[in-house]
Amino acid sequence: MKDNVQAFIFLAEGFEEIEAISVIDIIRRSEMKITTVSITDKNIVTGSHNVSIVADKLFSETDFSYGEILILPGGIPGSGNLNAHEGLKKLLKQYNAEGKKIAAICAAPSVLGGLHLLQGRKATIYPGFEDNLLGAIYVEDGVVKDDNIITGRGPAFALDFALSIISELKGQKKAEEIAMSILLKC
Repeated sequence: MKDNVQAFIFLAEGFEEIEAISVIDIIRRSEMKITTVSITDKNIVTGSHNVSIVADKLFSETDFSYGEILILPGGIPGSGNLNAHEGLKKLLKQYNAEGKKIAAICAAPSVLGGLHLLQGRKATIYPGFEDNLLGAIYVEDGVVKDDNIITGRGPAFALDFALSIISELKGQKKAEEIAMSILLKC
């Protein structure tokens, strides 16, 4: 497994705080580099429960060519705002075409469904949004990995979602080490 793994997590107005902040934290504990990227024109982005984060970068000023995974937290209206960003959708299609990793949780897998990136793949999504997984094989699990795409069902699965990302990019041993360090699995 590589030591210098680069991840990008995208913040839109109305993002789900648990799915963004806990994923950022867990991934940083694994010593992966994760850059928070605002898809707005400002670095301060406010979540769906009025928690604001200062993003590391703006989408317009970020070089995504060296990244290995793109991560989409859910949230309402965050997921819809991610889906409205044409640059992000183009980037998701590019990463998928290159076989790079993509992860989306809660309502955010609907962005991938709308781009037909889930066609014939197993995926999960927040209850009530299943129709947005266009062409996917819906699975009611908390976290689902199929080929290069990881999907998570919702906030309660944010830690498992983050650990799945770590397992995929840094190895299962590293994911288990992080899980034990936060007393998730003792």
